[in-house]
Amino acid sequence: MPTWEELKESCLNCQNCRLAETRTNVVFGVGSETSPILFIGEGPGEQEDLKGEPFVGRAGKLLDQMLGIIGLDRSKVYIANIVKCRPPQNRDPLPEEQEACIGYLRAQTALLRPKLIVCLGRIAAMKIISPTFKISADHGKWFDRAGVRMMALYHPAALLRDPRRKEETLPDLYAIEEELKKIGFYD
Repeated sequence: MPTWEELKESCLNCQNCRLAETRTNVVFGVGSETSPILFIGEGPGEQEDLKGEPFVGRAGKLLDQMLGIIGLDRSKVYIANIVKCRPPQNRDPLPEEQEACIGYLRAQTALLRPKLIVCLGRIAAMKIISPTFKISADHGKWFDRAGVRMMALYHPAALLRDPRRKEETLPDLYAIEEELKKIGFYD
């Protein structure tokens, strides 16, 4: 298994799909490499592509606020994406782009060994939890996969587009907090 440094170096030089042709920066991931919780988005947007860090635009600011509600910040969690390069015009990553990039996320997950995985939005949930995942029906529900507890939240960008969904997201955040308490995270 590669080290974090080796994996990042490999990812930064990736040419596995056409997204490499249009990226400004590879957006590898950020946060604590020993965190018990991994947040996974679908892919970088414009601000993320420019800075090389996930969730730094408006949706990232909302994610930071959401984390703060349950006593978390970026130094206590790890945040990554399914694809590490920005799809043009922020479109959904294509299945072949997801497949070309998923090995990096799998290696990040293997190095991190999280107890909890939280998918941010439908695309991540369909790739990580179940291809039939329905975000409106299944957000906030826990799933167990290979000893890891998984759930999905509405993507922060979706909450910006439809602020009425924020109220639905609060119980989901508190459910994450409860799971973290169970594993002694706040002790």
